[in-house]
Amino acid sequence: MLWANLHLPFWLSLISFGTGWGGERPLAPLPPAVYGTILLRAGVSYFILVRVLVSLHGTDSALATALGRDWKSKRSLVVYAIAVPPCFVQARLSITIYALVALMWFVPDRRIERTLIGHDA
Repeated sequence: MLWANLHLPFWLSLISFGTGWGGERPLAPLPPAVYGTILLRAGVSYFILVRVLVSLHGTDSALATALGRDWKSKRSLVVYAIAVPPCFVQARLSITIYALVALMWFVPDRRIERTLIGHDA
């Protein structure tokens, strides 16, 4: 679990590098591709961390129940993977797709809160 937990902050720490590089060269194809790759790898590491935690706590635990099928993170991974290659043709399209994924996560997900409140009652 320790390695899975360290994997996520590593990729998250690289987001500022990708953002800074993209800010210096906003329409160059490589910075948005690198940024998208960092986001994709952060998403994969989050997925790995969640799977490790669920395997440690059990599939019938409150955490596993709260996460359910976790469609939001799976969709994010697919969208990031789809958005990286177009950077080399139209960087703005990929940047727009990254922003849409961020907006998707901006909407609160109440599954964990509902499960934990129901589990405590």
